[in-house]
Amino acid sequence: MKTGNRHGLLSNSPWLSPLAFSSFLPVTVVVLASMLVNCGGGNSQGGTGGSSSISVQLSSASLTVPAGGSIGRVNASIGRSGSTGAVTLSVSGVPAGASTILVQPGSGNNGEVALNPGMAATGSYPLTVKASDGVNSASASLSLVINAGTTSQLPGPFAWSSTAPLISAIPDATHPILAVKDPSVVFFNNLWHVYATTSTGSAWSMMYINFPRWQQAATAVPYYMDANPGFAGYHAAPEVFYFTPQNKWYLIFQSGQPQYSTTADLSQPGTWTTPQNFFASQPGNVPNWIDFWVICDSANCFLFFSGDDGSFYRSQTTIQNFPNNFSAPVLIMKSASPVDLFEASNTYYMQGLSQYLTLNEAIDPTGRRYFRAFVANQLGGDWTPIPTASNSATPFAGINNVTFDPGVTPWTVDISHGEMIRAGYDETLTIDPTNLQYLYQGTSGHPSNYIQIPWQLGLLH
Repeated sequence: MKTGNRHGLLSNSPWLSPLAFSSFLPVTVVVLASMLVNCGGGNSQGGTGGSSSISVQLSSASLTVPAGGSIGRVNASIGRSGSTGAVTLSVSGVPAGASTILVQPGSGNNGEVALNPGMAATGSYPLTVKASDGVNSASASLSLVINAGTTSQLPGPFAWSSTAPLISAIPDATHPILAVKDPSVVFFNNLWHVYATTSTGSAWSMMYINFPRWQQAATAVPYYMDANPGFAGYHAAPEVFYFTPQNKWYLIFQSGQPQYSTTADLSQPGTWTTPQNFFASQPGNVPNWIDFWVICDSANCFLFFSGDDGSFYRSQTTIQNFPNNFSAPVLIMKSASPVDLFEASNTYYMQGLSQYLTLNEAIDPTGRRYFRAFVANQLGGDWTPIPTASNSATPFAGINNVTFDPGVTPWTVDISHGEMIRAGYDETLTIDPTNLQYLYQGTSGHPSNYIQIPWQLGLLH
């Protein structure tokens, strides 16, 4: 889902000039760390500190991380004896295709080394983490091993057929909308309930419709959410689910901040409560955030979101505390190209497979939108790309593996922001992997300004 300024990191248009596409092999990284302490100047570690010295210790002797942009971390603790200088960390020996993200200790005593294995080849690599205060230095040796990650229980490659557009803009006197996009959908009490983003060409908002059968979706009369207290102005990219522990429905969406609203009756859109923020302010480690997605297991609720720059984040709170007390977001995946992990993520539990599936929208070198897929055994764990759904040539869903139903004229080359058809409607977001269906946004028009694209909704099956 795009906002008026959320794509400012790249361009004012999503139809970008060709960008090199980076895909990632499913591999796993194991880092074995041993601490070496520099007790001052003049020894084999280098540095001359006189009566001062520093040491560095890593928090774990081993670290296992799958590739494909997934990130693993070790903490670096700095010991000081007479040293008051700012300490910086550096890492040598990182293989081509991998990268590091460092949190510097500075004048403090704690830092972090984050390892993004990226496209690095499998094998073993000797690494060295060095700490220096400009006078003294110390180092810790690491053995980096790259091998296979989590094996997906979801078979591939994938192939889809698409319907014609099922849901299109229905403007009225006060809502001259030209697009419907970013749908969230559940089946409850014999009705399909769809919440979605709307665009007038200059402003974003949301709407709601329901209908008993997909054949009736096109004539469903929309309820425009800006009629509700607190919903006027920019609110977009909804997700809806029933939160069983509290016996109420939640609507998650973006309004600059990630926000939520609740109701006891999904079918009465005028009853949603005034939107509330999840966070007091935008976290300092998150330069841009969009497309917020909540999913829960038996103990915790997780908030995933994207950065429109190749970044994918996670925050969490307990079931008991939801929707409050979400943790500081953590960067969990980072792609080399900003458009390889772009936006519009969905995460689901795959019924019968005991695995989780995450979809991330990407943009191919010609500007077309498609989805990559990742699996994990736990929501708080690491994500491994599904090899048969990792790039534009072999996507989870994209124009290269989507045909159109008999009699349907191809109407889009973009397979963009949408939602899986779920097996239920609660906070676990469970899907049936034997019957995958995806309600998505597509378009036949490509104006240069994203907010003016005439998106419609179709169904992949």
